[in-house]
Amino acid sequence: MPVTVSPELFADVSTSSGGQLSICYQTYGDPSAEPLLLIMGLGGPMTWWNPALCELLAEAGFYVIRFDNRDVGRSTRMTGRVSAGMLVAAFVGAHVAAPYSLGDMADDAFGLLTHLGIESAHVCGISMGGMIAQTMAVAHPERVRSLTSVMSTTGQRTVGWQHPSILPAMLSTARDRESYVRNSERMWRLVGSPNFASTAEENRSRAEETWDRGVSASGTGRQTLAVLTQPNRNADLRRVAVPTTVVHGLADKMVHVSGGRTTSLSVPGSELVLIDGMGHDLPRALWPTFVRVIRRTADRARRGVAP
Repeated sequence: MPVTVSPELFADVSTSSGGQLSICYQTYGDPSAEPLLLIMGLGGPMTWWNPALCELLAEAGFYVIRFDNRDVGRSTRMTGRVSAGMLVAAFVGAHVAAPYSLGDMADDAFGLLTHLGIESAHVCGISMGGMIAQTMAVAHPERVRSLTSVMSTTGQRTVGWQHPSILPAMLSTARDRESYVRNSERMWRLVGSPNFASTAEENRSRAEETWDRGVSASGTGRQTLAVLTQPNRNADLRRVAVPTTVVHGLADKMVHVSGGRTTSLSVPGSELVLIDGMGHDLPRALWPTFVRVIRRTADRARRGVAP
């Protein structure tokens, strides 16, 4: 039986400062199934959650919700200038006033769930999305049924670092569609999974779709500053009591595996899944693994299994 897929829709969400923003989202599966909120990482639109993967998750019994974070894709562009100097200062640990925080982005996700009439959901986040998912579990545990944190970290500065080889690519800027596609292809070659490599066609198609959907360099800068100014959640994560699984690739150059290990050590009773040859992406060959892990974590919550 084919999976029901909604058109792209928009939710009006209130911000912590009293404003409003519009979140673009899409759902897969039966609304009466267990809700699963998917949160993408830095600069990534919801389309980086491949539709075929979303359908597999829906077939596994979830009502899947993917969405564009603020400042990405078709969701609201925020305001606030972020300079290179601000990013450098935040990187070395100096105090910098960011336009918004990961907590604000977590509130966006809660606002989307509220818009959909969902009191609580299973939450899976990747990279920055994992940081947002962790923040959700800390801030409002009653609204998070289970937590799956993928290739992410806790905000502790001494773990989850980037490999120096990727820094030049991270600093590259795009003037137009073709330069964005070239930069993106180069980045995915650097950070992708060496044992489960995506094809050149897949990387190019994803980059073209991302550009056409809407790329904002200033928006990515604001998200980056939110990541760099995030608090260390190690202590807060010790209070997380929902079933939690941490997934990380042993070949991740964007977020070193120490970030995943520290996340798992911080959350009591969490499961740690380390994958040899996995980098900082969602390779098609590993989709069955991701589905099994998310389903297993959700089943622990459904059975009321304590961490």
